[in-house]
Amino acid sequence: MVQFGTTQRRSGTQVLDWSKHLVTPALRAAVDRLPDSVRHVAQYHFGWRDEQGKVVQTADSGGGRAIRPALVLVAARAVGGTAERAVPAACAVELVHNFTLLHDDLMDRDPTRRHRAASWTVFGPSAAILGGDALLALAFDELSRCTRSTGSEHGLLAGVLLEMVDGQGADLSFEERADVDLSECLRMAAGKTGALLGGACALGGALGGGSAAQVEQLRGFGAHLGLAYQCLDDVHGIWGDPRDTGKVARSDLVNRKKSLPVVATLSSGLPAGDELAKLYHGDGPLPAADVDRAVELIEVAGGREWTEKRAAEHQERAMDCLRSAELEEQPEAELVELARLALRQ
Repeated sequence: MVQFGTTQRRSGTQVLDWSKHLVTPALRAAVDRLPDSVRHVAQYHFGWRDEQGKVVQTADSGGGRAIRPALVLVAARAVGGTAERAVPAACAVELVHNFTLLHDDLMDRDPTRRHRAASWTVFGPSAAILGGDALLALAFDELSRCTRSTGSEHGLLAGVLLEMVDGQGADLSFEERADVDLSECLRMAAGKTGALLGGACALGGALGGGSAAQVEQLRGFGAHLGLAYQCLDDVHGIWGDPRDTGKVARSDLVNRKKSLPVVATLSSGLPAGDELAKLYHGDGPLPAADVDRAVELIEVAGGREWTEKRAAEHQERAMDCLRSAELEEQPEAELVELARLALRQ
């Protein structure tokens, strides 16, 4: 059952702190193995060093919340395994995630990441690409260090990467198309975001010795959590506070991105959808006045409400997967806490 234990209950933040305590030293050691030509880019991206290579002295310089590696560790415990044996897989997942961030920021021309200049704006596009490539190669090297291997982890991670590439490719193709429908947009989100969260949970379950059924339910939990997260992330990309998101306000609209609230509006059949389509037609950044109008149109057409409802639906489906997995009580409750934290609840 999905319920909270009465003893030793940890909040999502406490679980993240525990996970970082295990993963961060291994992650730093892995990045230290990178060649000199790309190590600085990676260390800057993770928030460990500044543009000049000086060590950043902060209370938390781990590069974001790191929910994905925490999911790996807790999933391993949820099927009766130990977190320690899954640490290399947790590192691998975090390296893959940051590989995608380095490349996505460049493809989307996002100037900021985690409240400071994105790596490609500091070191140049080519260096950012190579830095991302290095993290991807390092992820598979790190995964090979798992002591309790089932022999399937590399194939699992490779499959996840192919889904992610497909999702990112779809996202890029949407920029050139006017006929994107909601089912396509949801499939894109499943690839870009759901695949890695699902893969993180599946890797943890496999390395923890879970049954095939448990691993599949854990994958479903992560995949639906990822879709819920992407729905809310698209909402926050329009209505969120840049101080919280760490990105330029309404950058998706400025870049004419076909996020879920936008596509829901374009597909609404309402006059507001038709007007938004006219605003979105064209090249270059959307002018500020048109961005403000686009926000109004999305609200009027129900694009925000539709997206928030999809988030709630996928959150509930994620919980259904946990209820079906027959997991250990305390780590199951911690997975629920991590889900709530990921969805900013």
